[in-house]
Amino acid sequence: MKIVCIAWGSLLWKPEPLKLASGWHPSGPRLPLEFVRDSDDSAEVALVLCEGAAPMPTYWAYLDTDSIDAARAMLGAREKIVAGRPEWIGSIPPVDGAAVDARIAAWLRARAIDAAVWTALPAKFGGENGRIATADEVVTRLNGLDPEQRALAEEYVRSTPAHIDTRYRQLIAARLGWTPRRDAHVTRMR
Repeated sequence: MKIVCIAWGSLLWKPEPLKLASGWHPSGPRLPLEFVRDSDDSAEVALVLCEGAAPMPTYWAYLDTDSIDAARAMLGAREKIVAGRPEWIGSIPPVDGAAVDARIAAWLRARAIDAAVWTALPAKFGGENGRIATADEVVTRLNGLDPEQRALAEEYVRSTPAHIDTRYRQLIAARLGWTPRRDAHVTRMR
């Protein structure tokens, strides 16, 4: 079974411990993405799926496994998703209550790829899963971080590929000056 991981954020430059069998390809399905998730273990505001946001380009890479369960476990470990939240790992075929995303299913069929996994974390703000912060709230939160946390959050935003140009990212760049890094890169196979 050919299994891919679909990604758009830090998986692109820090995939470990995800075991990739190829480099990242820039022709993934266009998905609605926005910087609307307070990270559980750092200062960053992560880029996640957000219905209603503009569709953005994504990347994909083959995984070094032929088991959907192993692929989900690898991604869950990388994203530090607790066992009680299996729906936070999207997959086709679906497992553990994961919803099927029709956009990803169509993309897989068009490429004759058997299966996919992706991070399906919800928006989160102020400790409340499902809460979508406004762009102003996100900028205010980022601007109020202490210098060390702010540097980490800035690195995340600036390392995200420039063509993932969301509305919130545009406001972050305008107000905080966090423009895409020229040397930002996507991990490639060596």
